[in-house]
Amino acid sequence: MIQVTVPATSANVGAGFDSLGLAVSMHNVFTFEECDHIHITSVDGTHVPAGSNNLVYRSARVVYDQLGIPLKGLRITQRNDIPMARGLGSSSACIVAGILGANALLGDKLTKRQMLTLATAIEGHPDNVAPAMLGGFVTSVIDEGQVYSVKKDIDPELAFAAFVPDFRLLTAKARAALPQMVSHKDAVYNLSRAALATAAFCDGDYALLGVATKDSLHQQYRLPLIQGGDEVFDLAMDLGAMAAYISGAGPTIMAVVHKDDAAFFDRAAAALQQSELLRHFTVYRLLADNAGAVVQ
Repeated sequence: MIQVTVPATSANVGAGFDSLGLAVSMHNVFTFEECDHIHITSVDGTHVPAGSNNLVYRSARVVYDQLGIPLKGLRITQRNDIPMARGLGSSSACIVAGILGANALLGDKLTKRQMLTLATAIEGHPDNVAPAMLGGFVTSVIDEGQVYSVKKDIDPELAFAAFVPDFRLLTAKARAALPQMVSHKDAVYNLSRAALATAAFCDGDYALLGVATKDSLHQQYRLPLIQGGDEVFDLAMDLGAMAAYISGAGPTIMAVVHKDDAAFFDRAAAALQQSELLRHFTVYRLLADNAGAVVQ
């Protein structure tokens, strides 16, 4: 039996649309065994597809097809701690788990770059699958069908406050809200800030993150889909966060704080409960996951 543990991820990190992402300390756990039929179960009660349309199974099948090996079936179990459709990479966790689990069952025939390229082809962009697989803070690009990524371990002194609402926001709906064309000015605005965010994480100059995570390409169009989103941004910054941004496609709002600032989380939780508008949010204290997906 193969077990794969995959972290939650927070994509875009503000300005790095479809290219930046980081891994945090919330995990899904999957087990894999070869079987003569498809048998998929959830061990935590979360509803998951039990047939060949299951995303974990479909991703595993891609590996078998890539290697030209017939697949009769798999026995898969899922423990789903990452909330679905909340902008924390739940689908990417399934994709990465399926690919890594299948590769392990078949004797580790694929390289990490090959697996990352397969995962990106399934997901459509590398901003979640790359940190899910590699851990840490990851910058990724796609060039001529290949994915190129650079990982930087995240400073353990940082923590992440995930403001997670009690409603889902499907990525397809969040992407549909985006304009088809953007101005040269907005493109330069984001390009410069994505570069600055990468430099800030690499150099440890976290005072820059408040500027580096500002965005002109997607957040202003997605915030109207997140009830109370603007107010959560304001709350996080008022409580002393270094930065706040929409995690992935949303609806989670992620804030970057100092690990030892326990008072931030206490004050945030109290403020959410005291506000009728924000009561549907829950704040989670997450740390960086620099290890990425682990196969055992």
